[in-house]
Amino acid sequence: MESNPVLLESKSSPINLLNEMQQLRLLGHLCDVTVSVEYQGVRAEFPAHKAVLAATSKFFKEVFLNEEPVGGPRSNVLLNEVQVADFASFLEFVYTARVEVEEDRVQRMLEIAEKLKCLDLSETCFQLKRQMLESVLLELQNFSESQNSEEEGAARPGAVPAAKAERDSLDCSGASPEGPAAKPKEKV
Repeated sequence: MESNPVLLESKSSPINLLNEMQQLRLLGHLCDVTVSVEYQGVRAEFPAHKAVLAATSKFFKEVFLNEEPVGGPRSNVLLNEVQVADFASFLEFVYTARVEVEEDRVQRMLEIAEKLKCLDLSETCFQLKRQMLESVLLELQNFSESQNSEEEGAARPGAVPAAKAERDSLDCSGASPEGPAAKPKEKV
């Protein structure tokens, strides 16, 4: 009697793997590369794992696959013209799949994603920029519609604002003149 195959799949394993890799990086354990970042005289060094960087960035993948074997346990990569804060955010993103940045840094994060050829970060930045643009367009549309309705009200002489007209049209019982409580007067 043959048994049918079943799929064993963990939804939490990828998240747990990323969390554990992030903890190892933060503690400096098993890191096999140091990325030195320098921008306008500010320099910082970031220990990391080649496998994580290569898996998330085509730039790093190319660097590591083309590097000569080094005698020491750790290799070094120097990045110029990348701001320290941006690279720190990049690392947090590739190790956790999320990062919080100020709105005005989204464009810079997109630029670093393109420079380091990190497709996931590029897509995330594009989606966020699209949402931000849609939000601004919606606000502009709402503002434009409110301006148009105010202009229409002002253009009609003797026009009463809609809210006041609605209040005035209700009698004491709350019935509208158009409703059954109001009867048209007959002509004589």
